[in-house]
Amino acid sequence: MAIRKLGSQGLEASQLGLGCMGMSEFYGETDDTESLDVLHKALDLGVNFWDTADVYGPFTNEVLVGKALKGVRDRIVLATKFGILRDPSDPAKRGFSGKPAYVQSACEASLKRLDTDIIDLYYLHRVDPETPIEETVEAMAKLVQQGKVRAIGLSEVSVNTLRRAHAVFPVTAVQSEYSLWTRDPEEGMLDACRELGIAFVAYSPLGRGFLGGQIRKFEDLAQDDYRRFSPRFQGDNFDKNLALVQKVEEIAVEKGCTSSQLAIAWVMAQGDHIFPIPGTKRLKYLQENIGSLNVQLTQSDLERIDAVFPPGIASGLRYPENMMGRINA
Repeated sequence: MAIRKLGSQGLEASQLGLGCMGMSEFYGETDDTESLDVLHKALDLGVNFWDTADVYGPFTNEVLVGKALKGVRDRIVLATKFGILRDPSDPAKRGFSGKPAYVQSACEASLKRLDTDIIDLYYLHRVDPETPIEETVEAMAKLVQQGKVRAIGLSEVSVNTLRRAHAVFPVTAVQSEYSLWTRDPEEGMLDACRELGIAFVAYSPLGRGFLGGQIRKFEDLAQDDYRRFSPRFQGDNFDKNLALVQKVEEIAVEKGCTSSQLAIAWVMAQGDHIFPIPGTKRLKYLQENIGSLNVQLTQSDLERIDAVFPPGIASGLRYPENMMGRINA
């Protein structure tokens, strides 16, 4: 597993990370025992960049990751996020806060749940429209000065917001959705990160699992699976997107890999500053995802993939319309 510089503030991490969200919520049934096995096996295989957030669960995913950290904390590059507010009594409700006092209290709560003294990479999960980004970043910078956080990041922000934030305090990483079917970061963000020496962390590099080829019909999704409410998994969008995946599968067969491995390898091929963090709660998928490191894509391969899966071809919004409105575009 290659270890790369994660931004310009001294962090280094495995080029392939692990998204932990689905271990606690959103994608059907969960099993903490197997999830802990996945976390431990990931480290054994060299995946030391783990990503969680206070909102996952809510709160329970940080507790789970905290358990896995015991005895190996110094070997892990730990990332978590704050800024989305949830009420455990009504998990569907959402709010946002980037207010300085909340930045401090959220960090202290995450440290306690994670059972650690310091967070390696602390992200603002979503921009608070009521709080200037400069004020939020100043508060995040204080966490670094206090020794509670090593570096700061931003999630789902515009290039303009990134530049404003970076002018206040160095941003180490930007995390946004990026995959064959979500290529919005190519519209300036990838270049801005490269220019500023900022890592780009790609979540959902498998299109929330769709690019893996395991989901063949809407009914394959559990009744409590978040994706049942995602526009890309509904109606005609599902069928059109499945046809795209089948084209990717054809190329994968020729390359001697799975469609998941091809999709992750494609993301990594877009730049050395890009760190995909595919999420999984299953050992078999963890090992399959790591196999993407063995997939070598030539320029001809990349051009062929781009021809069958060009930017903007995916059908449907990547989030429900009300959630899209919460993204700092």
